[in-house]
Amino acid sequence: MHTGTAVFDLLLPGDSRSLKAKRSYVRPIIAALRKFEISVAEVGMLDLHGRSEIGVAVVAADAGHVKEVLDACERLVAGRPEVELLSVRRRWLGDEDG
Repeated sequence: MHTGTAVFDLLLPGDSRSLKAKRSYVRPIIAALRKFEISVAEVGMLDLHGRSEIGVAVVAADAGHVKEVLDACERLVAGRPEVELLSVRRRWLGDEDG
């Protein structure tokens, strides 16, 4: 079993000056990521209006599949024109890490 996680650090548009406006940007991204059948949630910077961290987790039988899914998630987030992807932090755990 292999697991991988990624945390996407996002800069939101200047008009997201309220938590309601922030949600209007974050919720569609989370909904789009769910198509990859992963666990996904807003995991950081919850009280900051102009920033967000979205975390994803993948579990698969082989490391290659985990990498493919995380790569696809990153492409999806990076391709969103309404936000700027500032950084991505990835972590891996495989059978040998047990």
